[in-house]
Amino acid sequence: HSKMATVPLGFNIDAPRWDQSTFVGRLKHFLNITDPRTVLVPEEDLDRAKALVEGCRAGLVPPGSSQEQLLYAKKLYDSAFHPDSGEKMNLIGRMSFQVPGGMAITGCMLQFYRTVPAVVFWQWVNQSFNAFVNYTNRNAASPISLRQIGVAYVTATGAALATAVGLNLYTKQAPPLLARWVPFAAVAAANCVNIPMMRQQEIINGITVTDGDNNELGRSRRAAVKGIAQVVVSRITMAAPGMIILPIIMERLEKFTFMQRIRVLHGPLQVLLCGGFLLFMVPAACALFPQRCSLVLADLELELRDSIVAKHGDKVPYVYFNKGL
Repeated sequence: HSKMATVPLGFNIDAPRWDQSTFVGRLKHFLNITDPRTVLVPEEDLDRAKALVEGCRAGLVPPGSSQEQLLYAKKLYDSAFHPDSGEKMNLIGRMSFQVPGGMAITGCMLQFYRTVPAVVFWQWVNQSFNAFVNYTNRNAASPISLRQIGVAYVTATGAALATAVGLNLYTKQAPPLLARWVPFAAVAAANCVNIPMMRQQEIINGITVTDGDNNELGRSRRAAVKGIAQVVVSRITMAAPGMIILPIIMERLEKFTFMQRIRVLHGPLQVLLCGGFLLFMVPAACALFPQRCSLVLADLELELRDSIVAKHGDKVPYVYFNKGL
């Protein structure tokens, strides 16, 4: 390894490959990062990718490394290592595991919606998976204690179960399709509780906001609220098409005689169809809002706004911050 080549001129491995100010650019970026095939990459390949990326940041790469290889290494690195700490994330919490993990759980929630015990079990599994994902992708700058994670997990599970079981009893008299939509209502309700609870530190203490050139301007609670609200919307959007359209499709299909013959396969079929929706919806929902969120100066807390105006006059019309995932 004594021979190292220098990085090609003008190549920055951390620069986004697609324009992140457009929806299509962000969609391509997340299609790349959330690619479920990266889940199958062996550990040593991931470690090699990390070494390559870190070498590239330091300006050194093995001789003969093509730009393709470097970009693929970066893709693996982004899919498996935490952006703040650089630690390898557990498999289940990775964004690239969202499709296989999500499709199995969502398929089961949609398939077993008729009895209360089944509803309770699958909503609980789903909230446990969510808590795991949120913990794995937590913001390193606003650490959260295990006690807070526990409280968030219990409250979100409670919200999901209350919604699911309550609506389940309520829809006994309603058209059958409504009963199939209960899991989605429960998932949406839980997201509205889970994400703000998991990220309460940011709401309590504010998050760092910067000007256009990344100079820190202070901490804002309102920025945190905007960022977290966007994350809640995108998580609900991620689940919506599969959990709203699939029940309509299944409702229609189950009227056919051949479908009534193959009852056993309804579950696996729902899981596969969920996978089809999620393959596209996970990146699309992540891409809804720019990762670098902005807030008009006028929307900030009074004291922060005053201190910015005192220091910079009217040179800072917007402040920027990372909204998290």
